[in-house]
Amino acid sequence: MSVSLLGAAAPGFDRPLEVLEACHGRISRQCDTLDKLLAHVPLHGADAQAQQAARAVLAYFDTAAVHHHDDEERNLFPLLEQMGAAGACDLVESLTLEHDELALLWRSLRVSLQRIAAGRAGALEAGPTRRFIALNRSHLEFENAHVLPLARQVLGAAEIERLGRAMAARRGVPFAAQS
Repeated sequence: MSVSLLGAAAPGFDRPLEVLEACHGRISRQCDTLDKLLAHVPLHGADAQAQQAARAVLAYFDTAAVHHHDDEERNLFPLLEQMGAAGACDLVESLTLEHDELALLWRSLRVSLQRIAAGRAGALEAGPTRRFIALNRSHLEFENAHVLPLARQVLGAAEIERLGRAMAARRGVPFAAQS
């Protein structure tokens, strides 16, 4: 476990399911920022606050969120299927389709956010932005309520370590096993 500059403990990759859950919280906070931008930009344009918020959302969804979906699709979901978890195949198919839809929505939203981040006048399209936010929220809620508990139930220590090692490697950081 590592401690951030803000003092809050962040789970280490030796606890990969907690890392995934923490990432869900960060995605939710980025969705909160997007929601605020929807209200802010029509009133204030691409001012300094909007630029900063747009840059933060872009940075998060262009990197950490991509890693997160890869963690799930390339590592967690296959482990659930390999362990023969009940309903895992249907679950994986449905969640992967949602990831694809989120990626498609992100690509269109990203263009508007880049304009705002650069200080150019522009607005977020309310419909696609709200759809992106709503789909993220329902997706995260489902994963927290069903996928992570299922993983905790069926994955053993070896699978958990394998998942954590893959997640650390994806980010180019060393894996530190629990003491």
